[in-house]
Amino acid sequence: MNGPILEWSDVRIFLAIARSGTLGAAARMIGQTQPTMGRRLRALEEALGHVLFQRTSDGFVLTDEGAAVLSYAERMEEEALGFTRALAGQDAKLTGLLRVSSSDWFGVHVLTPVFARFLAKHPDVSIELVTDARRYNLARREADLVFRITPFDEPDVVQRKLMHIAYALYGRVDLASPKAGDGKGQTLITMDSAFDQLPDVLWAKRMLPNARITFGSNNRDAQAHMCAQGVGYAVLPCPLGDADACLRRFDLDEAPPGRDVWLGYHRDLKRVARLRALLDETMAMLGEPNK
Repeated sequence: MNGPILEWSDVRIFLAIARSGTLGAAARMIGQTQPTMGRRLRALEEALGHVLFQRTSDGFVLTDEGAAVLSYAERMEEEALGFTRALAGQDAKLTGLLRVSSSDWFGVHVLTPVFARFLAKHPDVSIELVTDARRYNLARREADLVFRITPFDEPDVVQRKLMHIAYALYGRVDLASPKAGDGKGQTLITMDSAFDQLPDVLWAKRMLPNARITFGSNNRDAQAHMCAQGVGYAVLPCPLGDADACLRRFDLDEAPPGRDVWLGYHRDLKRVARLRALLDETMAMLGEPNK
């Protein structure tokens, strides 16, 4: 009962340093200056009477004492975030910010038309779109709404299947059609080596086994632009490939596998009016009809 009274802001600093490993990265994570982070950490350690991190040339490493309290700090974080989510969930006004995360091409070519129509209807709402391969944490409010091609397995996430995206083989309009099962003398544009097991990549290698991979990128827009330059054939999402007048589809008698798109948000935000309105707009423009 007579122990030190912990400030949540100090515990938040402890968590940021534990996750990032350096004061500089932790400061950027939570919007503090590096000297402030160092001063607050020292004050926390002095108040507790324990050293929480070992300072090394490579950064900050948890001591045994720091590792022992990490799970407690994470539970404090979850309760604090739940506190703010519960209040956010009571917001019935169509005002404020919505932070949305998706892949790059999907955000640009599929979501921006939805956002434009939504914002025209609700001018007091603003949207921040983050296109990133990293999976944003809905529980930590890193994003309010996330679109991705795999179902969500995180707890407390409300999810639904939004749509199915068809894929096709594309090439510049003046190219001849490649021969299925061959591809000799042809060049392919595909994902980079980190994503070489994606279904569309495996399909292209199987259908055109003798084709040479000449360009790889984890950015679908970059693939489409290279394809339009005549560098090679590429398997692209149809909303992306069909939007470029320099490209056309090529039929190899077997379509590439498509992908489902899922959307998810934290259940504590289900009563936020601006989120509900954006979900309705998204489903109206993109959602598949109920079967």
